[in-house]
Amino acid sequence: QVQLVESGGGLVQAGGSLRLSCAASGSIFSIPAWGWYRQAPGKQRELVASITSAGSTDYAESVKGRFTISRGNAKNTVYLQMNNLKPEDTAVYYCNQKSPPYFSWGQGTQVTVSS
Repeated sequence: QVQLVESGGGLVQAGGSLRLSCAASGSIFSIPAWGWYRQAPGKQRELVASITSAGSTDYAESVKGRFTISRGNAKNTVYLQMNNLKPEDTAVYYCNQKSPPYFSWGQGTQVTVSS
């Protein structure tokens, strides 16, 4: 069973930065691509960034140029550097595989951006 633990969220003013971390543990043999997702109140969960095993990245238009996804040296760790944060970035952020079948979702990490 795979466990996903997200961390690094918090309260930040608009224009500020945060770095989110994701640690995956359990029986993981290979992950084609990791994704960072977010879910704002009353909205569906959306994919905001992804990274393949080869290091190719992709971003939602709303975060392009501001967010950077990367993989850590430790196996099965993924990061999301978020710069120039905006109030509309406020959400709970999750990591998981980019495509189904998804692992069980972690609790996520809350990011709140004040204006």
